[in-house]
Amino acid sequence: MARAVVKLPSTVKRGEIVEIRTLVQHAMETGFRRTQLGEVIPRNIIRTFVCAYNGKEIFRAGLHPAIAANPLLAFTTVATESGTITFTWTGDNGFSVTESATITVE
Repeated sequence: MARAVVKLPSTVKRGEIVEIRTLVQHAMETGFRRTQLGEVIPRNIIRTFVCAYNGKEIFRAGLHPAIAANPLLAFTTVATESGTITFTWTGDNGFSVTESATITVE
């Protein structure tokens, strides 16, 4: 089970640049390691991160086996209107986590 943390201000001024930080905890496995018996441990990574602001995609990242076990992503956007920012992480083996945060623009 993964745990996602999202940090951004809840209230901002219109036109202000907003920093968004996300962290997801996930038991990552590169697919390059082997067991004591020499069998390859299957890959289990987060492959894609997508952020949408009121349904419009504002940030996307493709992640690969060399990414950290608990990837921290930080990016910015411009506050245009109040609404919901949605964060979705998808990965191998049907992994998917979605979080959302509300932002109020004054």
